[in-house]
Amino acid sequence: METKPQILSQEEILRYSRHLLIPAVGLIGQQKLKQASVLLVGSGGLGSSVGLYLAAAGIGRIGVVDYDVVESSNLQRQVIHSTPQVGMLKVDSACQRMLDLNPYIHVEGFNEVFTSQNAQQIASGYDILVDGTDNFPTRYLLNDLGVLSGKPFVYGSIYRFEGQVCVFDARHGPCYRCLFSEPPPPGTVPPCSDAGVFGVLPGTIGTIQASEVLKHIMGIGEPMIGRLMLYDALEMSFHTIQVRKNPKCPICGPNPTIHELIDYEAFCGVPARDAFENSAGPGFDLEPEELAELIHTNVEIVFLDVRDPVELQVSALPGARVIPLERLGQQIKEMDKHKDYVLICRTGVRSVRGVRQMVAAGFKRVKSLHGGLNAWAERVDPHMLKY
Repeated sequence: METKPQILSQEEILRYSRHLLIPAVGLIGQQKLKQASVLLVGSGGLGSSVGLYLAAAGIGRIGVVDYDVVESSNLQRQVIHSTPQVGMLKVDSACQRMLDLNPYIHVEGFNEVFTSQNAQQIASGYDILVDGTDNFPTRYLLNDLGVLSGKPFVYGSIYRFEGQVCVFDARHGPCYRCLFSEPPPPGTVPPCSDAGVFGVLPGTIGTIQASEVLKHIMGIGEPMIGRLMLYDALEMSFHTIQVRKNPKCPICGPNPTIHELIDYEAFCGVPARDAFENSAGPGFDLEPEELAELIHTNVEIVFLDVRDPVELQVSALPGARVIPLERLGQQIKEMDKHKDYVLICRTGVRSVRGVRQMVAAGFKRVKSLHGGLNAWAERVDPHMLKY
């Protein structure tokens, strides 16, 4: 039996009056928004813009999944949070901000990692899944959940100055696996904490995602099903490419091999909670205090800084040789395997990857500065800048 549209109060009529003036929206469209429910996984850069605009538009029920806390480095792009919320759970901060913006909606926060064990339960009461993530395990999980549950998945991703948006709905077009059947090898796509992201980019991509959600709910316009939008902020260019259903897709093809949610952490080779670890393991980590002692005793060490050269503008360890991680594989062919090496970066994530490359190449006397230069600044040299 069809549910009758929920009536808007006088206060809501005034709040959404600019929507009600649009013929394609009107009162009926606004009522559809109030009846709808959307699950937003991630309340970072993308999730901030999506969440704010869905709340402002009057989506009746919004769920937010995140397990992180607000940090000051988030605020350059994660505009749903603010300075007083630093240290607060992101789900609490996001839900509070959305309700401050629109008290006529219902918001639920899920302070937990979105996994194959809890995904179906969390998403069971929501109509649409929205990608606000920054890791491949969760993205593949969202896609497969959408396919198996028959729900649209509004995808978005960002990297430095570039972004992508698409709507994946296997009932009417391709799914994410049709486009990217396998994730990239672990470590080949750095997080924004290492690669950086243009502060306004998540706003651009996130608002486009929100637009697709609203269009889908109201049944207006042309959804981006089967169309992948590519955005370049430096060129200020938008390109769209057609995406077709893959007949060999392992989950939405005619002969699927995936029938349930799988262990996506193993599938992608990295854990969803901490996809970018900064420990090289026993025998390969060097604590800042240990490194300071080695320097003090004049032990001969080769320091390899695997950061991007632009980062040297902020901080640097004197005497370190700069070899960006992406070029390390070529450079180590010319290095002496009998010397002692210490790899350094900002937080220890890239230096761990570098250590693993060198060990695989036959180096045995190589370590990673655990916690990177930020840990060095906190525990050894308070005059060094952290970033």
